[in-house]
Amino acid sequence: MKYKRHLITAALPYANGGIHIGHLAGVYIPADIYARYLRGRGEEVVWVCGSDEHGVPITIKARNEGTTPQAIVDRYHELIKRSFEGLGMSMDIYSRTTSPTHAQTASGFFRTLYDKGEFLESTSQQYFDPEAGIFLADRYITGTCPKCSAPGAYGDQCEKCGSSLAATELIDPRSAVSGATPVLRDTKHWYLPLDKHEAFLREWILDGHKEWKSNVYGQCKSWLDGGLQPRAVSRDLDWGIPVPVEGAEGKVLYVWFDAPIGYISATRELLPDEWEKYWKDSETHLVHFIGKDNIVFHCIMFPAMLRAHGEYILPDNVPANEFLNLEGDKISTSRGWAVWLHEYLEEFPGKQDVLRYVLCANAPETKDNDFTWRDFQARANNELVAVLGNFVNRALVLTGKYYGGRVPAAGELTDYDRETLAELPRLRAVIESHIEAFRFRDALREAMNVARLGNKYLADCEPWKVVKTDPVRVETVMNVALQITANLAIAIESFMPFTAEKIARMLGTDNLKWDDLGRADLLPAGHIVTDAPELLFEKIEDAVIEAQIAKLEATKAARAVAAEDSAPVEPQKPAISFDEFEKMDIRIGTILEAASVPKTRKLLKFKIDTGMDVREIVSGIAEHFTPEELVGQQVTIIANLAPREIKGITSHGMILMTERADGRYSLVKPTEKVPNGKTVN
Repeated sequence: MKYKRHLITAALPYANGGIHIGHLAGVYIPADIYARYLRGRGEEVVWVCGSDEHGVPITIKARNEGTTPQAIVDRYHELIKRSFEGLGMSMDIYSRTTSPTHAQTASGFFRTLYDKGEFLESTSQQYFDPEAGIFLADRYITGTCPKCSAPGAYGDQCEKCGSSLAATELIDPRSAVSGATPVLRDTKHWYLPLDKHEAFLREWILDGHKEWKSNVYGQCKSWLDGGLQPRAVSRDLDWGIPVPVEGAEGKVLYVWFDAPIGYISATRELLPDEWEKYWKDSETHLVHFIGKDNIVFHCIMFPAMLRAHGEYILPDNVPANEFLNLEGDKISTSRGWAVWLHEYLEEFPGKQDVLRYVLCANAPETKDNDFTWRDFQARANNELVAVLGNFVNRALVLTGKYYGGRVPAAGELTDYDRETLAELPRLRAVIESHIEAFRFRDALREAMNVARLGNKYLADCEPWKVVKTDPVRVETVMNVALQITANLAIAIESFMPFTAEKIARMLGTDNLKWDDLGRADLLPAGHIVTDAPELLFEKIEDAVIEAQIAKLEATKAARAVAAEDSAPVEPQKPAISFDEFEKMDIRIGTILEAASVPKTRKLLKFKIDTGMDVREIVSGIAEHFTPEELVGQQVTIIANLAPREIKGITSHGMILMTERADGRYSLVKPTEKVPNGKTVN
């Protein structure tokens, strides 16, 4: 279908931290590629984004830092905006949800649904802090986990065992604001009855959008098959858009309801007189770029909101990507395990397109992928330097050397010349097909094939040799090579805009458009190009990569130390008498032998010299130690523990261990060697 215009949105980044490579690979680079491609084709395009600035995590961060939520979002909004600009993101506007336009838009949206009777009102009990005088969000309540007994669990999740919780399930709950014991009080909220829209959503998605990516379609089907339930659109909080009805004092719009309206308010801010045609005209093509954690919000909840309102179009596609991991581990902002865009731009000046290229070439389009600094280096050196940069440099250097920077005229083309040039329109068609199906990784590979085509052509024609015997033939060869170079600048612009601009500048042209891709007459004979080309890419040395890896490892080590220092203390076990304690015989022994227990994953068996005897003990620590590293080490054991048979082996005692914050174990042992059999009192 041919549309009059395209509206592109990208998930609003949360303004309590910077942008990392996972965000870029999953959402923003794909959105930028698509927007640039459509603009290059002369389409009418608006791409909107902005900072998501409301919600509990921001209030928690402000409290922890002793500042205000507004100060937090101001800081990170500017950081994110500058970072996007530095990477060449071509957003038409980067707005924010604390703007007056957004407050007006979100309030008006809620009020329209309220006046139409689209909400349910319900009173429920929620924890209230009697000392602070406020209702508590789930993350402001801590207590003992009912599942694993770990202290410090939150009212929505235990980070020790990973269980999802309700605040009322916590044992001995405490307010994170005042430390007081919270009490349950009645509170009224408004709910969007998603179940009311379930039949429509099922037909619209499951029957009407089978072309959506399988991960998006599958997650939507799972939610719909499970049955939709009403979802609260308000909450008790003092940071956010106030609920615009009487009797709603101290209540704000829930951030899941508030944030997607930010797409509408950003469009209003950008185009105050024309925004409605982008949101209310069926000839607008609306596409949401998101990560997989946002699928349900953009495919079920936001469409239900738009349909309940009644005036807005629905998205045509929601091409969500999977997650990008980092060096084999999940990216985690709380653990600092991330590559931050603002730091990359400082540490790799002029290499924006290297990051754009690597993240697109390794994009998690169909499954979670892994970013490693070694792969980053290999792709930069073996693909960008050796393929793309090498071809452009050779074409321009030879043109400068042979013709003083003037494009030579093409003579009679050989069959090989024609076959090579015929590849250009074919590659264009393949690139277009991939981009329009949101397969940007495949599209980038085909764009790079233009450079590979040029390299092969020059290698096969060998103009540096032929120039000595047939200089007229070389004029044709170099003309063809320069036409390929111009086509390459067009093909890569959506993916690597800085590089495309640099190539165009060296070619002495600024009017290359997507519709020119595939032509063999982009540079007329006599056109002046540079006779002193600059390198497009520089080789990235091992030392640079090793420094980045060391930086990550240092972050991990620092976090581990901090976690150990702040690890929650397990609750005290039931009291025992001194006489009971005196019965425990705790001694120092030396491990003489250690071996794995066959057909088990966790068990090791030991022969230990206790000073009294040599005995066998079985311990479940094979996941934390190898047998070889334990032989010769002194350990602390409970010597008089009743014998116990484990996997056919009689264990005479227990080795004492302590669990670290990272989940691994350490031996409890003396700081210096002592005689075997020494008692611990």
